[in-house]
Amino acid sequence: MGGTDAREPVRGRAFIGSFTSAGGRGILAADVDPETGALTVTGATDALPDPSYLALGDRGVLYAVSETEEGAAAAFDVSGAVPRPLGAPAPVRGAGPTHLAVTQGHVLTANYTSGSVTALPIAADGSLGAATDVVRHEGSGPVVDRQGGPHAHQVLVAPGGRWATAVDLGTDSVRIYALDPVSGALSPHGETALKPGTGPRHLAFHPSGRHAYVLNELEPTVTVCRWDGDAGTLEPLGEAPVVPAGTPGPSYPSAVVVAPDGRFLWAAVRGDDTLAVLALEPSGERAEFRTAVDCGGRWPRDLALDPSGRRLYAANERSGDVTWFDLDPETGIPHRAGSVEAPAASCVVFA
Repeated sequence: MGGTDAREPVRGRAFIGSFTSAGGRGILAADVDPETGALTVTGATDALPDPSYLALGDRGVLYAVSETEEGAAAAFDVSGAVPRPLGAPAPVRGAGPTHLAVTQGHVLTANYTSGSVTALPIAADGSLGAATDVVRHEGSGPVVDRQGGPHAHQVLVAPGGRWATAVDLGTDSVRIYALDPVSGALSPHGETALKPGTGPRHLAFHPSGRHAYVLNELEPTVTVCRWDGDAGTLEPLGEAPVVPAGTPGPSYPSAVVVAPDGRFLWAAVRGDDTLAVLALEPSGERAEFRTAVDCGGRWPRDLALDPSGRRLYAANERSGDVTWFDLDPETGIPHRAGSVEAPAASCVVFA
């Protein structure tokens, strides 16, 4: 009999963002080998300039920011081998969007240069409409050349979907927002001050939903926080290093992920070009630095776990590759398993 063996593992898909202004191909689509985790690029589109960060929505739609001075976000149909634009890019009314999240029928963007957060409605076909709200942050920090004003670097939906968190490198704080799914209005709910001069960049939640870990760019540490999803409050508990003691640096942490079972945290550190391994207490309230390994390239801008949680992928911007690692289930230590060429790679997400 012909046909495909029903026992054959199903290949997954991944999407890689890159900086077209630095020689990147835009958004790359790749098949994922279910046995080895290897990526095979199947196509790419440069329809959107500098699609530095990606997020998957419903119905096979991929969303991307355009990290340009004008600032935009766009939707792509990824049902085929090559991502296909859905409608025109939507201006975010902010400069340098670096991150986005999908929630309650909207895409939220964090606009680094202008220090703002934007809400864009998702149409029935998955395309993006005109911005419904833009909230600009206020404030500054003590590192004059990096914190002269607000710099929203990440927007992430908290567990449960009720709140959105916006991490601001320029103001050393995390802001909490509520989104009205009907009007698309963003309501500021609160702001958590972090240690001055740390420059928070990205955060990740513990799988329990009771803790969050804020990775700092200007000081190579992660801030452990208690998260109250009912009240929508974030409480800093302390910091842990993401580089070995005595590391000369400069070190610029970029991305953080947490194991699905909550035992480990991994952080990418540019400059050192390492992946840090931290062990988490069962409660999630403490993080302890264990070791660091080579990232497999240069300038790891983003980290991602595959859906199984058994492999870690690093988007190495300056060496132009995505490198993947098998994770030791007992120690959490990543072991390099392979890489794929991806010029000016900036992020990787999995379907």
